[in-house]
Amino acid sequence: MCSRKVAHQPVDIMKVAILHDWLNQLGGAEDVLTVLHDLYPSAPIYTSIYDRERMPPAWSSWDIRSTWMDRLPGIHRHHQPYMPLFALTWAGMHIPAEYDLVLSNKSAFCMGARAAGRHICYCLTPTRFTFDFASYATREQIPGIMAVVLRMLNVLLRRWEIAASRRVNRFIAISGEVQQRIKTYYGRDSEIIYPPVQVERFNVSHSSDDFFLIVSRLLPYKRIDLAVETFNQLGLPLVIAGEGRDRVRLQKMAASNVKLMGRVDDATLRDLLARCRAFVFPGLEDFGIAPINAMACGKPVIAFAGGGALDTVIDGITGVLFDRQTVPSLTQAVGRYAECTFWPDQIRAHAEKYSVVRFNKEILKVIDDLRV
Repeated sequence: MCSRKVAHQPVDIMKVAILHDWLNQLGGAEDVLTVLHDLYPSAPIYTSIYDRERMPPAWSSWDIRSTWMDRLPGIHRHHQPYMPLFALTWAGMHIPAEYDLVLSNKSAFCMGARAAGRHICYCLTPTRFTFDFASYATREQIPGIMAVVLRMLNVLLRRWEIAASRRVNRFIAISGEVQQRIKTYYGRDSEIIYPPVQVERFNVSHSSDDFFLIVSRLLPYKRIDLAVETFNQLGLPLVIAGEGRDRVRLQKMAASNVKLMGRVDDATLRDLLARCRAFVFPGLEDFGIAPINAMACGKPVIAFAGGGALDTVIDGITGVLFDRQTVPSLTQAVGRYAECTFWPDQIRAHAEKYSVVRFNKEILKVIDDLRV
């Protein structure tokens, strides 16, 4: 009884350390980190690199401990070429024995740090660089000769990562897709706890203007090009909010009905989500927080039927799924969307299943169980 009360009021009776692969960009992993820090504000955050200029100013008061890798040339802007060094750095890291619990928020190699206390891995994905190198190399545009060398190193990295996975006490997956990868690559069971989404930031909207919306980093693997090409052909208005290295290419592709806004502030984001007809999600993601934000506004999501979208989008209820990343398949999905009736309050209720409160309750239950 006492154990459970302490776990659901997370004061720092138990000493906790948090591991996070790198801090040089903001995304879903950093949303999770923020919530973990709120749960354990005194916990140090061990990371490989920390770009203070690009991270939120409020984080300057956090206990963030980076490594010697911070001094490597260009690493804050272009960390991909240093991948084998990240693995080497985490393999050599020993978390002090004073910490009772280590929480690794893992998308790459931070799971490999050695810890004397219990280790819970919140697994965003087994490392793509290690287990899906061909796709990773294409996505990150790694030159041919370098790709050959890195592919050879992957044989060793794969063995090391599998060995590191055996030292983890409990795995938590962010979606059914990631749960299956953990089983396939590591041979470990896991439970699913969906990432925390700040749905309370958004209000349900019962009206809409005449445009579809994408909010995303503009990277090739996000498949924004698929949406641009489709909406070019349909002639329907599409608004794209976000920045990234694919913007120039997308801008050249876009017809007059497709508008790229670049990065937008929070107020503009909320306004766009409240006014759009539907949210378009054409990529393959491990989970996908942006569609949940749209659903928190009562907006249906037109999503590719893969990855985390299979966990979050209910076809015909909270959105429409399309089964191939092709223009005809997405075109058909837009047509199906037009034929469906969606109820904003029902969509909002579904989004609330992914709230921060729910995440905290579920992850604290895992921590509590591990202490018993």
